[in-house]
Amino acid sequence: MDTLVQVHLASQYLATAGKSFLEPKADDSHTNLGFFTNDSALRTWDLDEMGTFLAFQYDNFALKWVAKNKADVFTLKGKSHDQIVEWISKMALTSKLNKPYTYNLHYDLPYSIGDDFKFESPKPEELQRLLHLRTRSQNALKSFLQKESLESDIRIWPHHFDTGAFSVLNDGSGKSIGLGLAIPDSLVDEHYFYIGGYHEHGSIDTSAFKTLTHGEWKNDGFKGGILRASDASESKAVLFFQEALSFYN
Repeated sequence: MDTLVQVHLASQYLATAGKSFLEPKADDSHTNLGFFTNDSALRTWDLDEMGTFLAFQYDNFALKWVAKNKADVFTLKGKSHDQIVEWISKMALTSKLNKPYTYNLHYDLPYSIGDDFKFESPKPEELQRLLHLRTRSQNALKSFLQKESLESDIRIWPHHFDTGAFSVLNDGSGKSIGLGLAIPDSLVDEHYFYIGGYHEHGSIDTSAFKTLTHGEWKNDGFKGGILRASDASESKAVLFFQEALSFYN
């Protein structure tokens, strides 16, 4: 099984933990995830006032439950869906969370977990490649936002599995931008950086924009700029975001 598919599926346990234990938000942000470069992990929001959280660790392909500064690690290799649900439910009960854990997705993924599903052992080099992409995108977005004096959380949305940020421009125009790193899809056949502008809830047309130095403009379906991750170092991704932003100002 493709390593990206396995990591995406593993992230759904974190998303459903957020859905199970946190108050729902209209934009679904209670289910999104943070990426922490210091421990190479995806992480839920805190699930209670004590700072309990569930994480996915890239390095050892495992889930980690942290409560009261104690960590329990559950390796995913060879584990079935039922075994994982049982473990998370046990951790939640031990941590005295006020609701039960339920694995219940409210969106469709391009792949599913069947009754006979078990996680395989992904290739270490593939896990490291995906980890590097998340790290590069996290650092590039953080750097761009700081350079442009823009504010946004940087979160991973479990449905499309993109690392994303969203910010209202501070020039008084009422425009906003969404940007980040997307996984391969119908638009691009590999990971890619993206940025799009919005005004009055509509996407801003890019057909009249000048050619980008790095990346290219799209205007069919998705309206915005894209840059293939294979063509982008962290610094080039920042330059791509900055140049694209200049067209929206």
